[in-house]
Amino acid sequence: MFGFERLDVWRRAIEYVDHLYEVSAGFPKEEMYGLQSQLRRAGTSVSANIAEGWGRGSTKDFIHFVEIGYGSLMESVSHLTIAKRRSYLPEAAFDASYAEAEELARMLSGFRRGLERRLSSES
Repeated sequence: MFGFERLDVWRRAIEYVDHLYEVSAGFPKEEMYGLQSQLRRAGTSVSANIAEGWGRGSTKDFIHFVEIGYGSLMESVSHLTIAKRRSYLPEAAFDASYAEAEELARMLSGFRRGLERRLSSES
């Protein structure tokens, strides 16, 4: 097992992308290479950036990749909003997805703060 796989925040990011795949499965076929793909890629990017940051040689680099993952999470929220506005996503599915994104955002922010504390103690 790789070290990042033990991180609660990485596991939560994997659960989030599983959720995104489920809620976007019902999008219209014409969105397969559009909004559905963008939403899934943005969601996948969150966990991928945590993993990549883990593999970097410094805490500073790790923080950078966590921040990129956070940006991807925000991108996924934007895609979810568009999907709801286009009536591709029922209100209840949007609300559940939004709540999951909020929880993951809190976890990522806390994780980043912990890394920043570690970085300041390394100096």
